Amino acid sequence: MLHLYGHELSGNSYKVRLMLSLLGLEYTWHQVDLLAGAHKQKEFLALNPFGQVPVLVDDTIVLTDAQAILVYLARQYGGEAWLPLAAEPMSRVIRWLAIAASEVRQGPEAARLYYLFKVTTIDPVQAQRKAEIILHQLEQHLSSRTWLELERPTIADLAVFPYVALAADGQIDLQPYPQVRTWIGRVQQLPGFVGMVGLAAPAA
Repeated sequence: MLHLYGHELSGNSYKVRLMLSLLGLEYTWHQVDLLAGAHKQKEFLALNPFGQVPVLVDDTIVLTDAQAILVYLARQYGGEAWLPLAAEPMSRVIRWLAIAASEVRQGPEAARLYYLFKVTTIDPVQAQRKAEIILHQLEQHLSSRTWLELERPTIADLAVFPYVALAADGQIDLQPYPQVRTWIGRVQQLPGFVGMVGLAAPAA
């Protein structure tokens, strides 16, 4: 049985929920009250000493870090579709997981943390500047392709999607990026797509 520990406003928790839904996997959701500090309590730290969500438990396997969990789910339950085994296409997909954990995290994710969660240690001007850089790069990249890599949805798309789609929470305007907005719409049309707070699923 799969168990997912996360928070409903966490984009990283959401990308795992989205992957589980797209794969049609049943799981038990465990709410971790970040605002009450539940992620810093002894019980949760036993699962993840870094005190971060999400955490996925699959039988006796405990997995942390959203990108790592996407890799696990893709290989364990998704076959070749979501993460190919061949070296070159795999490297192209993994590159976007690194971008999600660096450029996207420093840009759209950081801006969202500042404005939505009042994390005052973040410089909002710098976060928005970095968001503009990665959004410009995404816009150029998507101008000649439908998906981030391999012309099909992969975990590259799921890793990058949440915080880009939630850019408005960080007071970032996506209007100048039509290719990015079209790509967001494509992800939302995937069979099994689920939304989250601030990111509704499309009407049936």
